[in-house]
Amino acid sequence: MSDAPRGPAAYAWWIGARYLRARRDSRFVSFISGISMAGIALGVAVLIAVLSVMNGFERDLQARILGVVSHATLEGADGSLPDWQELRLRTSGRPGVVAVAPFIEGRGMLVAGERSAAVELRAVRPADERSVSTLHRHLTGGGMEQLKAGAYRILLGHALAGELGLAAGDRVLLVIAQGNVTPAGVVPRMKRFTVAGLIDVGMYEYDRGLALLHLQDAQRLFRLGDSVSGLRFAFADPGDAGRRIRELAEGLGGTYYISDWSRRHGNFFRSIQVTKSIMFVVLLLVVAVAAFNIVSTLVMVVKEKRSDIAILRTLGATPGEMLSVFVVQGAAIGIIGTAAGVALGLLIARNITAIVGVIERLWGITLVDPRVYFISELPADVRLADVLVIAGTALVLGVAATIYPAWRAAATQPAAALRHEV
Repeated sequence: MSDAPRGPAAYAWWIGARYLRARRDSRFVSFISGISMAGIALGVAVLIAVLSVMNGFERDLQARILGVVSHATLEGADGSLPDWQELRLRTSGRPGVVAVAPFIEGRGMLVAGERSAAVELRAVRPADERSVSTLHRHLTGGGMEQLKAGAYRILLGHALAGELGLAAGDRVLLVIAQGNVTPAGVVPRMKRFTVAGLIDVGMYEYDRGLALLHLQDAQRLFRLGDSVSGLRFAFADPGDAGRRIRELAEGLGGTYYISDWSRRHGNFFRSIQVTKSIMFVVLLLVVAVAAFNIVSTLVMVVKEKRSDIAILRTLGATPGEMLSVFVVQGAAIGIIGTAAGVALGLLIARNITAIVGVIERLWGITLVDPRVYFISELPADVRLADVLVIAGTALVLGVAATIYPAWRAAATQPAAALRHEV
């Protein structure tokens, strides 16, 4: 005992640390301690990795949605906006407004040979569209400048083009629901377009169902004259788009239909938040189970060390000091397990895309189906706040698990303990 530190607090830490190390007569207890540490580490690592993936999914989904859709739209109550140029001038200089662009939306059907597919049509002016979306960054085979008035060119989502067997330069027939009256009856309006390029956003919803054409071509096709469907707005703060577009509409007077990205896609983000909360609670139970393994570990240690406790009490150790010994041991298990779990969780989160890719190649399965999850790869976004909350919760559970065994050790009576050892 000559190397034991002096002072009650110091020797409590020293004895608690010694009880963690395996000896011949206590290897089983040390094995249980290791299992407790591993359980906490695994629970913390999984919790960090899962929440990071959920955060990354939310971040990428929002970025991709905002890159395709506008922050907000203002449309005419009857589906057309004839005075859009005046409204554009009146709204462009408003606080928070970054850009305003006209658009036409409609539904149609693309026909290529014997194949056909429904499509969402969006007509834009290429120069204006660059200011309200990032679609121009997701084009292959031809840029947005390929859309020219009167050229009747179209940009298709790459999944849609693959379904129809089309590539850049091919011709496709566009059919819309509006019809022409002929002696033979009402014939759907149709026009042949040239595929100018492909859209590859990485979200199946848009890669499968979106087509872009020039605004003037759509005006002729839908016979809108100089009217458009509405105006698309980009704001400095996308999160404030709902309030901003409402203020703009109220300031313009008249009757308009307004919408923003959070209204159109809010269910996605609400479901992500609910899922994150549920996953946090469920996976926290794994950490709690591992933390409460500390209880059984310390109970066995207390029973095994009854004679040591009695001798220390006889030498003058107070119940509080004995309580500290076992709190130190349990807390050390929790701290080591939590630290290992944080390190492992960060390692998994940082390499989750590569890990998923290896699993998919080895087993020949698809874990991230873009038709289901709207993204084609598994992202991760490690947030310091989440890591701190997870680590803090694990430490609190680990320390809380030491209270009962430590209290039993502190309540041990020296005489009774030594009598059983005789």
